[in-house]
Amino acid sequence: MASPRILVVDDEEDLLTLVRYNLVKELFRVTTAATGEEALARARADAPDLVILDLMLPGMDGLDVCRAMKADPATARIPIVMLTARGEDADVVAGLTLGADDYVTKPFSPRVLVARVRAVLRRREAAAIPEGELIEVGELTVSPGRREASVQGRKVELTATEFKLLLLLARRRGWVFTRAQIIGAVKGDDAAVTERAVDVQVVGLRRKLGGAGKLVETVRGIGYRMRD
Repeated sequence: MASPRILVVDDEEDLLTLVRYNLVKELFRVTTAATGEEALARARADAPDLVILDLMLPGMDGLDVCRAMKADPATARIPIVMLTARGEDADVVAGLTLGADDYVTKPFSPRVLVARVRAVLRRREAAAIPEGELIEVGELTVSPGRREASVQGRKVELTATEFKLLLLLARRRGWVFTRAQIIGAVKGDDAAVTERAVDVQVVGLRRKLGGAGKLVETVRGIGYRMRD
């Protein structure tokens, strides 16, 4: 499964380069647009997984783009993170009222922006799978609502961290997660956890899953994924 596609909309070339670099480094696929009109066309044609949208754009501004996207059934469900130099409450409230999912104010930390993008995508992914629905991967069954996992009907006793890790991978089978992404999703982006600790958690998880542990694959030099 391919990594999420992010559309970044801003008329500042230096900023586009900065944001693209930091997102690509985290294995996102990135396209860009410099105007509101171009952003709408790309969103409708490419259906990205998330849009990072500047409010101050030439011609059609970001609020108009947000309004148009949410009014169009083809783009209404695409999450939007506003990226803007405006810090006034009125601008933020206007964007969120129109349907934006989050906002980041310029100047910004690339690390914070990436964390916000991850958080919005996690919320969307969690909403996509009802808590009562079972996730089945081979002989492994994961119940998000019950916070339980079983292998061939046998319940597997997992710690809270191990279950979060398993659920993260199972919900996106085939999607490669870096160790940093796993830490952010399981512990939070500001957690004082080393990437080596992720390897330790994976070893423990595989051991508890027994034969189903082979479903959790190591992607050399990158991280881990659930076999698709």
